[in-house]
Amino acid sequence: MKLDGRSALITGGSAGLGREFARQLAPRARSLVLVARRGEKLDELRDKLIQQHPNLSVYTHKTDLANSSELEELTEWLERERIDVDLLINNAGLGVIRKKQIMLVNVVALTSLTRRLLPGMIARKRGAILNVSSSAGFLPIPGFAVYAATKAYVTSFSEALRAELRGTGVSVCALCPGPVHTEFQEVAKRPSGQSESGPEFVHVSVEQVVRDALGAVEADRPLVIPGLAMKLGMFLVRITPMSVLRLASRFSARRN
Repeated sequence: MKLDGRSALITGGSAGLGREFARQLAPRARSLVLVARRGEKLDELRDKLIQQHPNLSVYTHKTDLANSSELEELTEWLERERIDVDLLINNAGLGVIRKKQIMLVNVVALTSLTRRLLPGMIARKRGAILNVSSSAGFLPIPGFAVYAATKAYVTSFSEALRAELRGTGVSVCALCPGPVHTEFQEVAKRPSGQSESGPEFVHVSVEQVVRDALGAVEADRPLVIPGLAMKLGMFLVRITPMSVLRLASRFSARRN
């Protein structure tokens, strides 16, 4: 789907990848809907985008996606304001140790929001859903098990939904980045204080991740892994027998 003149909704839109998605879409989109927990950050970004792009409509909605009532209020607000969404970017995610919140945001909210916005896209016979997953979803990570498992769900859900929507005019893409320097890396840590950021050579810039993701949406690709090192690494992971991955997981668990 071509992104020019479209309306996009971005969850986790106040910082990190979400903020960069908004920045790169602003010169092309008709309107943006930015959703996040931090209302002041959303308003600040909205004002900046409108100043730079006077013809762009920007809506903000302060929402804690781990709160079911706030998630319901968000979808009701979209219906009440008659905001049609052509591109849904399920970017919000948690990597902190509060396991219930991780599951509510990474799985429940992503699935629920997709379910609520999908019928409109199908009716208009156009649309795209970009689910921000993670390369962590390709393998078990001891000490980070719930986060990795939720991202495995996101990737699998995206693949299945894409197959179900074939012929409807709506496409689905899973974005599976490796380490990216964002605020997420500061909070997504093990109890020991270690993070899963990995060595510097596997890091990809926020700008490149978003650029690759939007390019994949326009090219109707099912999955994108930004960065050559991560592409190669995840290819090797995906062809490695599970028995070998289990041994590696045990070594990692003992080390940490």
